[in-house]
Amino acid sequence: MAIVVQKRDYSITGPESKRAQEKGLATAEWYTSPIPRAKMKELMKRRNGPAIRDTIIWFGGLAILGYLAYLSWGTWWAIPAFLAYGILYATPGDSRWHECGHGTAFKTPWMNEVVYQIASFMVLRSATPWRWSHARHHTDTIIVGRDPEIITERPPIWRILLMQIFHLYGGPVEIKRFILHTFGKLESQEKEYIPESQHSKTFWEARVYMLIILAIIGACMYAGSILPAMFIFLPSFYGGIVVITFGITQHLGLYEDVLDHRLNSRTIYMNRLCRFLYWNMNYHVEHHMFPMVPYHALAKLHAEMKDDCPAARPGLWAALKEVITALRKQKHDPAHVVVKPLPSTARPYMYGIEHNMNIKVEG
Repeated sequence: MAIVVQKRDYSITGPESKRAQEKGLATAEWYTSPIPRAKMKELMKRRNGPAIRDTIIWFGGLAILGYLAYLSWGTWWAIPAFLAYGILYATPGDSRWHECGHGTAFKTPWMNEVVYQIASFMVLRSATPWRWSHARHHTDTIIVGRDPEIITERPPIWRILLMQIFHLYGGPVEIKRFILHTFGKLESQEKEYIPESQHSKTFWEARVYMLIILAIIGACMYAGSILPAMFIFLPSFYGGIVVITFGITQHLGLYEDVLDHRLNSRTIYMNRLCRFLYWNMNYHVEHHMFPMVPYHALAKLHAEMKDDCPAARPGLWAALKEVITALRKQKHDPAHVVVKPLPSTARPYMYGIEHNMNIKVEG
């Protein structure tokens, strides 16, 4: 029988952060599947080829769809044309931001940095703060009070999830941060994970972002039309539906406060188009367990790990159904989580230093 769970403080500056540290959950040692050293060394090899190819396809696709959208402006065809352009703008923008932030997409470091900076602006994320935010997300994945990237708390805040379909929650938050950073200020939570040595870089990046945004506004005023912003800046909003669709499948409905990514992350089989847009982040257990393995090797890593992991969800719709069902149950029972059985070849789940065994689970 499930116990009553009080509403928790998900901020990283609140009491839950101290509790996580006291429980040994902060910067702790995580479970990893056994993979031969030679095989892991092979999987971790970085290459320029796949990322260069995918980047050319991405920007080439944007050029084609952008031209078609431009031709359609002023007609009803502009709706599907700009929707397609926006999805291709925002979805790979999110995944390229992510993988290049890890520094694994390209072998050549400056290539990672260039694409990271471009993609960061495209998805309206401050490059340096989010690099450190994401580092904390990997160090303390879904540890309440430590992870700044938990999409929604328990019980779920549906308003935030629905607003994120058009980036109407995260987008304004980031623009506010751009403005703060432009004037040399940080939010209190950012001070928790951004090293002081990176503050100046954060401020200068924000000033560049604001100059670009002001230039876009100026272009719109000069043209007497929002068309310039429809190609740069606004796609982060109107093209965000696939970003949030992929994003909610990563961790929602699964465990908090455990030290085993098999319990708090979800791997999904996807078709080739989705994998291109997502850059193989559907292999999310694998990515979190071994974040230094490049995106192009995650399918091979999955093959090495699958005997030690729960079965991958068979598709995106199956994963979404699982997430939405779990979130609906968490509205009334915040302790509800989904746990999939392990194969007989797997080692047992590692729940962490302290774990409440009365949590209600769904197989």
